[in-house]
Amino acid sequence: GRQLCVVSCFFIIARVTSLNVEPGFGNNIFGVSDGAQNFFNTGLLGAVITTILGSITWQLVASAFPLAFLSNPLVYVFLRICLFLEATGIASGAWVLAALHKRIAGFQRDEAYIGTAEEREAKDL
Repeated sequence: GRQLCVVSCFFIIARVTSLNVEPGFGNNIFGVSDGAQNFFNTGLLGAVITTILGSITWQLVASAFPLAFLSNPLVYVFLRICLFLEATGIASGAWVLAALHKRIAGFQRDEAYIGTAEEREAKDL
């Protein structure tokens, strides 16, 4: 559940912080170079900051001060939200995505491509 929340925040903030400033016309934000402006346009800067502030910082605080961290009522609320998400199974979304991909791409079981073990053994003889 926690990972799902972090990844969701990662993508949302990356989308929100992406820019659409055309480099090379002198309109770069903060007067940065064209290469830096291209990087800002991708939204990765916001995603990196989100990763640092939203994930790594809290892990360091929790490992340094575990009792104080877990005693915080706000942490308890977030923990309950994450446990609820985990209990719903939405965190196992890879299975849903795999099923959709299988349906869209028309994948079949391995036997359709390479045959069963018995069929392969019969061909080798």
